[in-house]
Amino acid sequence: MSGTVVSMARSMLMSAISVAASAAAAEMSLLIGVRKDIWFIRDELETMHAFLLSIEATKNKSMVLQVWAKQVRDLSYGIEDCLDEFMVHVESQSRSRQMCKMKDRHRIANQIRDLKARVEEVSNRNTRYNLITVDASSNIDGVNSYMEDIRNHSASNIDEAELVGFAKPKEELIKMVDVDSRDGLCKVICVVGMGGLGKTTLARKAYESKEDTVNNFSCCAWVTVSQSFSKIDMLKDMIRQLLGADSLKICLKELEGRAVQVDNLASYLREKLVEKRYFIVLDDLWTIDSWKWIKDIAFPSRNNKGSRIIVTTRDDGLAKECTSESLVYHLKYLQTNDATKLLLIKSRKTHQDMDNDKEMKIMVDKIVKKCGGLPLAVLTIGGMLATKKVTEWESIYKQIPLELEVNPSLEAMRRIVTLSYNHLPSHLKSCFLYLSIFPEDSEIKRRRLVERWIAEGFVRARARVSIENVGNDYFNELVNRSMIQSSSVNLEGVVKSCRVHDIVRDVMVSISRDENFVYVAEENVTSAAEETFRHVAHHGSKFQNIGMDWGHVRSLTIFSERPLESSIFSPEARMLRILDLGNAQFRVTQEDINNIGLLCHLKYVNFSNPKRYSYIYKLPRSIGKLQGLRTLDIRGSYITELPTEISKLKSLHSLRCTRNSSYEYFDLDDPKDCLLTTFCLPVLFTPLADRIDGTEVVAELHMAWSSRWSGSIGVRVPKGIGNLKELQILETVDVRRTSRKAIKELGELVQLRKLSLAMQGATKQKCKVLCDAIQKLSFLRYLVVASDSNGKIEWLHSVSSIPILLRTLGLCGCLVEIPGWFVNLLHLVKLYLLRSQIKEEGKFMEILGALPSLVHLYLGVGSYIGGKLVFKMAAFANLKKLDIWSLEQLRELMFEEGTLPQLERIEINYCRLKSGIIGIKHLASLKEISLGWDGKVARLGMLQHKVDTHPNRPVLRLKMDRSHHDLGDIVE
Repeated sequence: MSGTVVSMARSMLMSAISVAASAAAAEMSLLIGVRKDIWFIRDELETMHAFLLSIEATKNKSMVLQVWAKQVRDLSYGIEDCLDEFMVHVESQSRSRQMCKMKDRHRIANQIRDLKARVEEVSNRNTRYNLITVDASSNIDGVNSYMEDIRNHSASNIDEAELVGFAKPKEELIKMVDVDSRDGLCKVICVVGMGGLGKTTLARKAYESKEDTVNNFSCCAWVTVSQSFSKIDMLKDMIRQLLGADSLKICLKELEGRAVQVDNLASYLREKLVEKRYFIVLDDLWTIDSWKWIKDIAFPSRNNKGSRIIVTTRDDGLAKECTSESLVYHLKYLQTNDATKLLLIKSRKTHQDMDNDKEMKIMVDKIVKKCGGLPLAVLTIGGMLATKKVTEWESIYKQIPLELEVNPSLEAMRRIVTLSYNHLPSHLKSCFLYLSIFPEDSEIKRRRLVERWIAEGFVRARARVSIENVGNDYFNELVNRSMIQSSSVNLEGVVKSCRVHDIVRDVMVSISRDENFVYVAEENVTSAAEETFRHVAHHGSKFQNIGMDWGHVRSLTIFSERPLESSIFSPEARMLRILDLGNAQFRVTQEDINNIGLLCHLKYVNFSNPKRYSYIYKLPRSIGKLQGLRTLDIRGSYITELPTEISKLKSLHSLRCTRNSSYEYFDLDDPKDCLLTTFCLPVLFTPLADRIDGTEVVAELHMAWSSRWSGSIGVRVPKGIGNLKELQILETVDVRRTSRKAIKELGELVQLRKLSLAMQGATKQKCKVLCDAIQKLSFLRYLVVASDSNGKIEWLHSVSSIPILLRTLGLCGCLVEIPGWFVNLLHLVKLYLLRSQIKEEGKFMEILGALPSLVHLYLGVGSYIGGKLVFKMAAFANLKKLDIWSLEQLRELMFEEGTLPQLERIEINYCRLKSGIIGIKHLASLKEISLGWDGKVARLGMLQHKVDTHPNRPVLRLKMDRSHHDLGDIVE
């Protein structure tokens, strides 16, 4: 009997093995077939990208061609999605995992078959309708037209009498031209600014100013270059203007019987200009190649008569290639008063009309703000208002984005923006349109934008250049091309954030919508169009339910005030790469992120929120499934420790996890009483308790318990952190709660650029391990080491060598004296010291004063406990900003002759300088002294006199009334 059972079992087992083997063989066959199809559609994608590039280069696109290009673009998006799915669910999995993902593989196989069919249909459609025979080369050269029609719509053709605010720029430009200098080589002056700002108008004012410019030159010419021009036509026109119509006839007669060549005309022009003092305006220059061609072929290199060339361009980088930085004139936007005056003139109204009508004044202010100081915008919108009643102005203001698309009166404004957009290289177009995600008037951080571009795949890596640096180059190029405006620039001249002009953004949103690129859900939008958008942004006070197909959405950015109606962490949004809740106006809770592992394509996650809307207290273990994640930003949350699964994220470049360290309900000094009697348990278990308060209390309890009652801003980092070899940013590590093994592994993060450490309560053994780790981080640029108010960081003296490329250093904690390795910080740009308790002034100032690259010095509370700071001769060669905060013992600042030659700004807060500030006359570059909160100084009147008589005319800024800042005639 038992033998029969064994035989039956063996038979069943063999049958099961046979079925499994057949299934495995079928699956392997499916995998092989899928891979072949993947190769096919990958090749098709490459061809599609090449086709779309050639379409972009085609200037005269027919409607049929645009529709077909849109279909190809949508198909390419679908192929990209499919390839991503294949890499995540099939190619990147182990063999055992592959066999467990049968459902995913069949779904992907079906997608590939559908895509192949769509590729063939799109191709057949081209054959059927004979849609395209693209010859991009003829358009790339752009030599068919000398003057583009768009110039006829620009601000230069609007009556200059209507323009205001140009008197001072004209005076400054003419001074820069310096017509009285009648010898020397030709000088090139560049006028730079965005389209519609009035560059052409300003150059025209200088060009036509006979008493200031024209009468001082033997010949003049105005040449409009634009994006495309005929070289032969341009040279003929220059000969005609500079030498006269008869000279052109003579030149052409000499060439009679031969084909007129560029070199023939150019050599004739150069020969005739050698001994002439000429003044030429090259208006609307777009490329450096155009400049080099014109400069080399048309202008004589030996002319030393003091000739002048004015170039107008939208590209700051191009301007700096044309001439020295001192000869680049950056045309500024109109001041509010001038813009208001211009709008009233154009709309046929007066200031009295505005003063008598409050509603009109409100609308004028809104429209002026919308125009953002752009003269062309003010003129075109003002002209449209001139034919409308004032009661209609509000309706027109709200419809400006739509009017830009359909109203002929605003065609010039739209075209001036699209001209700049069309001239962008292909790799910058997506980067530019991506900015339409952000609301009007947003200040957009450079790092946030570049990280998102990289995660989206917009940034193309270059040999021997990090992809982050390439992304920064893209950002700078958009700034240089006047497509975006710099809004924050640091002391080193690096643009840290930008804004988009309102009118430019309206056009950008329109283009994005037409290309199914970005969909912006706003207050008045209840449903999305049927098209498939790749990027979705929610603005306004509500998170609208727009009924969109989330299966193809790649980024979701939320600025709305109300929470999601359903979780975004669902299989429907499986293609999501970017999830950015950094500006969400609602509470993000633990429940919202528990299923984050479902979104396996995520590359950028931002839950940080400056307004403390993040109530997340634990990262789910499923975070380890996000194998492609590059950026994780959870700053300001209640998370106190990272799960071990974080070490699986081999692609992680940026990990920002500085936590919220303040408690509203929990008392760290008496946790037991707080738990039982004061806030926490009563709030948690009272039925009528506010749900939001309960969420916050739960988050605080988790934070207090998991951190062992710590007020640190850091988080515990797990063992295995050393696996993250691509990590460049890590902030902030709680050293006390992180194991010695994990601290040692920090030294294995060989790519680390930025590191922040919280040292409260750290043991000597851990500090020693940390010293060894820091010394191994040879690429480190930014280091912050912070202890609590009574903490010591004297262990830093035992560091034998600090990363020599360090540019920013922040130290908070007792040092007593400056460590010896400070003398090696040759690249240090910014230094922040707090609670250092340094007593000896001489050595302290000697070491810091010798740092050759130091630009910003911040001396915060308790950093120096002496009574006097003396800045000696030849010290601090490049320092531009000096911040002094809450130095209670300090009574005198003294500046010796020859010190701080580059210092521009001094800011003093919470200090009582009883002996005053002495020697500001020695600060040659001083621009501002600021006395802020509780910043007091003896003999304020004398300081004001010294400021007023300073040759550089700096400003003395006072935060409060003068009597608050003045200590009188106290002298110690």
